[in-house]
Amino acid sequence: MQMNDSQRIEAPRQKVWEALNDPDVLKASIPGCEELTKHSDTEMEAKVKLKVGPVKATFGGKVTLNDLDPPNGYTIEGEGSGGVAGFARGGAKVRLEEDGPDATILHYDVDAKVGGKLAQLGARLIDSTAKRLAGEFFTAFAEQVAPTTPSEPAAEDGAEAPEQKKGWLGGLFGGKKADPAAEEPAA
Repeated sequence: MQMNDSQRIEAPRQKVWEALNDPDVLKASIPGCEELTKHSDTEMEAKVKLKVGPVKATFGGKVTLNDLDPPNGYTIEGEGSGGVAGFARGGAKVRLEEDGPDATILHYDVDAKVGGKLAQLGARLIDSTAKRLAGEFFTAFAEQVAPTTPSEPAAEDGAEAPEQKKGWLGGLFGGKKADPAAEEPAA
């Protein structure tokens, strides 16, 4: 299986580099990651629980970082085993590119091989699952690196914030709530 893509992360390149090397950030970002132990600057070990189609397994694996070029990128090589579910082995080239002072584009090229029951599922299911997991990783990683805070319109000078528009379905089922004080029975 081969996959390559780019993701824009709203953080400076140095901060993204540091996050890519922080086991706590990676553990929080990797879908299904139960454990992540950093043994050295270039070696990590992980335990990840995943479901790929009908196959559900816990994978134990080791990852080695090579060709370190801080803060520009590195090469990841790893392999993991999920017992009877099968194994995965492969690598990825990760490259960070500045996109202005406060954003980074993370480019990656992945080449992986799977075996066992996983290989029997078929390339289309494996590819779609890998893309879904990559999307989940980057969403969580971006939130770890550059958390977004929901901004609500501030009411100025005591003025009320404008009512948000609802779609036709919301208008049909979610009409305005009546004021409970106005519904009190007359005495």
